[in-house]
Amino acid sequence: MDAQQWRIDVDREVCAGTGLCVGTAAGRLRLDAGRARPVREVVEPDQAVVDAAETCPMEAITVRSLTTGEVLAPEL
Repeated sequence: MDAQQWRIDVDREVCAGTGLCVGTAAGRLRLDAGRARPVREVVEPDQAVVDAAETCPMEAITVRSLTTGEVLAPEL
């Protein structure tokens, strides 16, 4: 796997289902049973994914480097 890949995690217990992330990162996140879910958990770097994590009102989305596990978003 490419070292530049990212992993998207959504805490579905925390997610409020606002859909803000879906509008921000269309094609990367979707609503499933009223909660966000990544379309694919492993993605190529995409600023829209970072923006979705940063704008999530519940901070339910985490973006990590697949290689190192470093949290890329949201900023702590």
